[in-house]
Amino acid sequence: MNIVCEKGLLSNAIDGVSRAVTLRSSISALEGIHMVAEGFNLTLTCYNLELAITITIESNVRVPGECVLNAKLLGDMVRRMPAGEVELRLNDNGTVEIRGGAAKFELTALNLNDFPTLPNPGATPTLTLKADELHEIINKTIYAVSQDDKKPAHTGELFVIEPDETTVVAVDGYRLAIVKRPFKAHKDIRIIIPAKTLMEVNKLIGDGDEEVRINANRQFVVFSTATGYTIMSRLIVGEFLNYEKALPAGCKTRALIDTREFIDTIERASLVITERLKDPLRIRFSEGKVTVNCKTSLGKVEDEFPAQVEGDPQEIGFNNRYLLDALRACGCAQVRLEMGGPLSPVKILPPEGEDFIYLVLPIRFKNE
Repeated sequence: MNIVCEKGLLSNAIDGVSRAVTLRSSISALEGIHMVAEGFNLTLTCYNLELAITITIESNVRVPGECVLNAKLLGDMVRRMPAGEVELRLNDNGTVEIRGGAAKFELTALNLNDFPTLPNPGATPTLTLKADELHEIINKTIYAVSQDDKKPAHTGELFVIEPDETTVVAVDGYRLAIVKRPFKAHKDIRIIIPAKTLMEVNKLIGDGDEEVRINANRQFVVFSTATGYTIMSRLIVGEFLNYEKALPAGCKTRALIDTREFIDTIERASLVITERLKDPLRIRFSEGKVTVNCKTSLGKVEDEFPAQVEGDPQEIGFNNRYLLDALRACGCAQVRLEMGGPLSPVKILPPEGEDFIYLVLPIRFKNE
């Protein structure tokens, strides 16, 4: 194999596919990038047995061939090359020369036979949407994904794809995030996509109106992006929460709140909260205002701001981080809170409609 690539193009491709590299594996090839040079293209692939990322870039292929190189070392070497063209040449002794300008590296190739064969996912066309639309869905829900492996299904996001509507749900036992969008889909399917996959997809799909094609079946999902990446992932198998039953039916109190003002107030109150001192925020919703109190052994904070509050006054305990995560993810200048009581789940919604639905569980005060 002997190829010449533009340094920036090659470096970006290495960085992109390396997101699927396994770190510190007993199989060294899983720490590598599989490179195939043929025609006028170079195809780079990384695969950690759960997630595979592939991209094909333009290359001057002088001698076709393939090899597997350590992803971190290759990325570091190419990144530090001077601007211009980079040449990779596979020698008969199993080493690869990497040249750029006057700089020259030599890297030992990994065993090609140890690199696992990518499965044939057999996924069929499911949904096509714009990059910005997928960014928005992921950004509005990913914060609520569980970090606890005890319920594997909740470490991913549920995609309920129907012909005229797609619902995306994330839950971790303390909060719930739901986003619904009127997308036209090719088929009905319910799949749970790992959060790690969605975070990588979010970084690689580009922006704006560029299309992202999603193919899926019961085992795999494949994202094809306008930026040239193909991202294949195994799905999570398991029982996901019945999110529709988790939503409270009615409410006794509604509050229309300025999101930035609410965030600033919670951040000030959080100054006396630490990982060791996780006392809840005591938030009171009453006519014309919201009052926030917090007291720990470090100190005490009292604050308030104006708000439109209708219905019964409520005093509710909140985990500061759970509330902040939801407010930061909503993307609205104002939010509507619906409350049924001090121990009932609180709904956070946009000022009008249900563009998103967030649920946050309250915390019982110690003296109650």
